Amino acid sequence: MTRPGDTEGAGAARHRRSAGLLLFRRAADGGTEVLLGHMGGPYYARKEAGAWTVPKGEYPPEEHAWEAARREFEEELGLPPPDGTAVPLGEVRQAGGKVVTVWAVRADLDPATVVPGTFGMEWPPRSGRRQEFPELDRVRWFSLAEAREVIVKAQAAFLDRLAEHSDGG
Repeated sequence: MTRPGDTEGAGAARHRRSAGLLLFRRAADGGTEVLLGHMGGPYYARKEAGAWTVPKGEYPPEEHAWEAARREFEEELGLPPPDGTAVPLGEVRQAGGKVVTVWAVRADLDPATVVPGTFGMEWPPRSGRRQEFPELDRVRWFSLAEAREVIVKAQAAFLDRLAEHSDGG
C-alpha cells in the first residue's frame, strides 16, 4: 500500500526527523486559518516569534512518517488525529538540521479541548532538579498572515504550500 511519505530516502536515518499534521479551516472572512502550538518549557516561555509550531514530533527510522504524524498529533494534543484527506506539504530542514514532514488536514478543533503531552528536563540547568513541562503550552488558530509572524522560520514554507493548495491567505 502506498502511504503519504513513501518517498523517504536512505539518508533519513542520518538526520533527526519529525512529522506532523497542520490543521486548517475556512475562517468567517473566507481566508484560511491554521492550528499552531506554542512550544512549552522555559526556553520558549517569553517568546512568541519563532516559538509556534505545527503539532509534530520525532520518530525512529523504522516508523513511517505518516504514522508518526498521526501518533505525534495525539501525543502533542491529547486528541485523536482528525479524519479527512491529507494534503502532503512536503519537507523542510530546520536551522538545527532536523527534517520536518507535514500533511495538512481540513478540520475544526476547539483549542480548549487540548490536553497536551509533557516532557521532562533538568531545570534550572545544573540544578539536579527534574521538572515536567507541557509539550505545547498553548494552542490556537491563526490566519496565514498571523501564523507567518510566529511560526518556526523554516515551517513558514508549509504555510505557503497550504495557501497554494487552498487559495487562502
